[in-house]
Amino acid sequence: MISRAARVESLLSAAVVGWEPVPPWSVARARLGAGGSAIVKWTRPHVLQARDDGRRTRTEVAALRFLADDLGLGLAPRVLAADLDGGLVVLEDLSPRTPLDGLLHADGPAPHAVRLAAFGRARGTLSAATAGRAAAYYARRAALGPVSPAEDRAGHLAGHHERGLRASADFGAPVAGRAADELAAAVAELREPGPFLALSNGDPESNNVLVHAAGEPDARLIDFEFAGYTHCLHDAVCLHVPGPGWLSVADPGPAAAYRRALAAGVPEAEDDHRYGFGLAAACLWYALVRAERLPALDARPPGDDSRAQLVATLEAAAGVAKGALPHLAGWADRTAGLLRRRWPDADRDLGGLPPYTPRRRVPDRA
Repeated sequence: MISRAARVESLLSAAVVGWEPVPPWSVARARLGAGGSAIVKWTRPHVLQARDDGRRTRTEVAALRFLADDLGLGLAPRVLAADLDGGLVVLEDLSPRTPLDGLLHADGPAPHAVRLAAFGRARGTLSAATAGRAAAYYARRAALGPVSPAEDRAGHLAGHHERGLRASADFGAPVAGRAADELAAAVAELREPGPFLALSNGDPESNNVLVHAAGEPDARLIDFEFAGYTHCLHDAVCLHVPGPGWLSVADPGPAAAYRRALAAGVPEAEDDHRYGFGLAAACLWYALVRAERLPALDARPPGDDSRAQLVATLEAAAGVAKGALPHLAGWADRTAGLLRRRWPDADRDLGGLPPYTPRRRVPDRA
């Protein structure tokens, strides 16, 4: 069996003199005999995709080439070479940039305000630059293999919010009445984004943005395996509602930077009503996706931060949405209250936490 290093040598016509795995991902840094380095990614079964038929590699290659070659954007690494049938791609090495989430975990947000703003700006710029260019992207993506724009628009988490609905109903918090009507309107907004249809990498969290630890406040986006055209305000959720790694992300700077950058290419982002409704829909949809985990969290021991994290997610989403979707926001607040009573260990002053307070992880739990 040919080693990955040998495959990289063949693709680049350059000797690989060093191989440094980048755990826990299927990623390595290849040191090249001609000088410099490259990042090597290969596919393995993903928790959100039972089988691996090369779609993720083809999607990443198409998205990155679309950004660099078709749009001339320097927001992401360039593709240096790819073995699509073998599920391997060689990318520009963006070091010494480092993942933003690692800096936030180590230092908190205060020393990294400019990098957080760069994060928000990069996400907004991606949406602004790609809005209205779906046909060009899908022409490039289709040349590499079958693709479904409708599935991309629904997002790779499609179906999870339905499971979240069932789980919350089982816990005594069904979405019903006027809240159900608002949910239908929210889902309709997300399925038909109109001017907000733009390319997303599919995982906008802070672990997928690379920044310099000091100095230049730029940002580069990585991990485009689940890229596709979808409602761009899905990408803003992580700036308002804590993702899996955090108990709080309440920092207005990155959110404001995102909206300003988005408005440069999508003028509708300046309309408070239109923008607010789309953002509310995306935040509450995400809260429902996370509610799918209710049975698993209920089985965990008291004190596990993942319980408080779900409460924080529901309450933050409700705070964003209370003006645009008041009844669905009320459901999220009531569900958070129910969980605070069910899980006394999660009944904490989460609103008083500073931005980017990390969730304490229990080993082997997502």
